Amino acid sequence: MNSLLEVSGLNKSFGSGEGKVEVLKGIDLQIAAGETIALVGASGAGKSTLLHILGTLDRPTTGQVLFRGEDVFRLNDQALATFRNQAIGFVFQFHHLLPEFTALENVMMPLLIAGTDRGTAREKASGLLGDVGLAHRLTHKPGELSGGEQQRVAIARALVGSPQVLLADEPTGNLDMKTSDEIHSLLCDIHAARGVTLIIVTHNERLAARLGRTIRMVDGRISAE
Repeated sequence: MNSLLEVSGLNKSFGSGEGKVEVLKGIDLQIAAGETIALVGASGAGKSTLLHILGTLDRPTTGQVLFRGEDVFRLNDQALATFRNQAIGFVFQFHHLLPEFTALENVMMPLLIAGTDRGTAREKASGLLGDVGLAHRLTHKPGELSGGEQQRVAIARALVGSPQVLLADEPTGNLDMKTSDEIHSLLCDIHAARGVTLIIVTHNERLAARLGRTIRMVDGRISAE
């Protein structure tokens, strides 16, 4: 396998002494560029913690995460933040949109923070909102959008920096079944169109079945693939 991400000996614990909690216990994993992966398992199995470490939002206690052969956790915090902003896109269960800004402004925000000029950011964000079916909602604020529409904005925002990896943590966990199916289809369409590596934490077995590989976690370990 030509690995995009390679995880070896990954452990994550919180606390110390008698209060120490081991969340990840010796994770070894290889992910190829362009794969679609479902991370499934019971609550508390360590799925979200693993996803956050893959996205460099959290550091492991021990172990390595190699991205195209580079140990990303050897980077200092500033370099790691730059890597994350350029290479990784995130979609969470709760969209975390800024309520005072329009859909267009929310999607533009990562580019503006990165120093992109406003005209270029507006053009790219507008195009992405069209791609996710919201060309008619550019000027609406989050409070004027449905839950599914807000998540579409969040997906567009995650893609605006052209990431190589899109990480989604229960992206439809608070949506009804019809809307969930629409978001699942959108994520699969994005993968097909862009070739982005897609890793989704989900309890939804129907979504998992649509992805190329299912990784099951039990008690901080990978139990089956």
